Amino acid sequence: MKTQNKMTNKIFTACLLLVGITSITACKKGFLQQVPNDRLTIEQVFSRQKYSEEYLAGIYGRMPNEAYRNTSIWDGCSDDADVTYDRPGQGYDTYPMNLGNWNAASNYYLKWTTYYQAIRSATYFMQHIGNNAEILALPNNKGQALIAQYTAEARFLRAYFYYNLVRQYGPVILLGDELLSGDLEPTADEMNKPRNSMDECINYIVSELDLAAQDLPKHFTEQSVNDYGRATKAICLAVKSKALLLAASPQFNGNTDYASFRNKDGKQLISQLYSADKWKRVADATKPLITDFGLALYKKNDASNNFDPYLSCRDVFLDPWNSEIIFARTNNNLNGWERSVSPRSVSGYAAVAVTQQLVDEFEMANGMQPITGYNADGTPIINAASGYVESGFSTAAGKYTTAGTYNMYTNREPRFYVNVTYTGSNWLFTAEGTKVVATYFTGESGKKGSWDFPRTGYIARKNVHPNTNVRTGVYVARPFVMIRFAEILLNYIEALNEYDPGNPDILTYLNAIRQRAGVPQYGTGAGALPVPASQQDMRAKIRHERRVELCLEGLRYTDTRRWKIAEQTDGGPFWGMNVDAGTKQQDLVFYQRTMFERRVFLKNYYLFPIPQSEIDRDKNLVQNPGW
Repeated sequence: MKTQNKMTNKIFTACLLLVGITSITACKKGFLQQVPNDRLTIEQVFSRQKYSEEYLAGIYGRMPNEAYRNTSIWDGCSDDADVTYDRPGQGYDTYPMNLGNWNAASNYYLKWTTYYQAIRSATYFMQHIGNNAEILALPNNKGQALIAQYTAEARFLRAYFYYNLVRQYGPVILLGDELLSGDLEPTADEMNKPRNSMDECINYIVSELDLAAQDLPKHFTEQSVNDYGRATKAICLAVKSKALLLAASPQFNGNTDYASFRNKDGKQLISQLYSADKWKRVADATKPLITDFGLALYKKNDASNNFDPYLSCRDVFLDPWNSEIIFARTNNNLNGWERSVSPRSVSGYAAVAVTQQLVDEFEMANGMQPITGYNADGTPIINAASGYVESGFSTAAGKYTTAGTYNMYTNREPRFYVNVTYTGSNWLFTAEGTKVVATYFTGESGKKGSWDFPRTGYIARKNVHPNTNVRTGVYVARPFVMIRFAEILLNYIEALNEYDPGNPDILTYLNAIRQRAGVPQYGTGAGALPVPASQQDMRAKIRHERRVELCLEGLRYTDTRRWKIAEQTDGGPFWGMNVDAGTKQQDLVFYQRTMFERRVFLKNYYLFPIPQSEIDRDKNLVQNPGW
């Protein structure tokens, strides 16, 4: 596929700008710190089109690049997954975090400085791009239009970095259009700023996204192929939906646990009054993205031209710029992800594991959930009506399984096979022969003799291309999907259910996702399931659907926190298969639910700590509760 033009071929490369050009605008130590460099004067940067475009490209380069296992904690610190390695200091921070071994000085997944650097660079760009004489000289008012577009892109990026800050840290410091002087000492009054309230932060992000959207193309379908990945109106609306959803959720909507969370002057940082209107605001902001942008759930047919839910759910990540994609990162590290989740038999690391809790969440082919809960000793409460069996091996092949597969993995919904690699499953890349994955103790991806193994006995499978050959280092390049239409639909129906339960759109869009996934719908179609009878029942179904549909996409961590359920989901025993046992595929001793880790989740973990160095420097900055 084509990459970017002379500007956008650098759009996702941080090196040129943020190690070079933008650091000219640096201020001194603190959350806006950047490293001085004198390669170009700032006058040169904003007098030439090329240099200004490279400056903007570098701001894009600061966007999260989280496809690879050690650049993101969102899955490894959720109840969906585990990253094998105990290597803090090398980017593998999930292990100590899950065990509760961290504090405000640990600086795990430290993004505070990174995002504020990017925010300052975006502001500086917005204030200076209008003086670029070379762009202004372009004929037929093209220059003014280009400056408006570039300003809007920088404004979007600034809002997006603020969203990422509040997602991780809660209410933050809003700088607006203020540019602090590079000559300020860290102790200067101007550098000692209090936090804004969460509502102020969200309102600012939303207003900036609305303003940016006015001067951006509607969707990537209105851009040249070489510009895919740059800001659009659709992306602005999608981030707006996510920000408003965060603000409407129990964590930030009348959460009395934060009653004493105040600035030093007494300013309340989290509103103590619940507002149903916040949910309405989510739905109102999200609905136009559903109705006015031509987006659709991606669907794919098989070789016989029949709709195939497995291929549809798998290839939505593999088919570049399809109907479901809203926001994607063209330059990414998906090759690192693919190697991380490939078995050792093909030179992979088998190092990102799926938890038993997530395995249990996937439905049976009949749409019923196999596990309805757990006993005090961790044993599952099996839904007999679902047809689930947790013993023995299959005697015949199924649609997605081979004969001899452990029955726990048979007759499951298509999304299970898209997302989970289990012992006995065939690996996706078959050009060099069929490889059967084995994670029991002596298996090809087992624990014996290697630290590259899944501690749960399962390996994550989503977003692996079947034509990628890890052994030879041949990877299929494609965009890394950051926001897709299914997430937007789930945002919308969750919000509707909270302020307008019974709205017909809830069932319509929930069923649309299930129909694409190849599972029975609620109240309609073949094998129809009963429609959830109450708002509470529907809430549970929406949350279940969100977990299954969006698993391993970096969203579960935030979801359990904004729903205020992480104390139940993210602490205590975590389960998998018995990876310390087994010498062949049908050794039953391997297929025993076994605790691989006891995780610690404390109430203060709902928010990351502000880096202790920032608390020490800024006399007006208060720490997050409990840190």
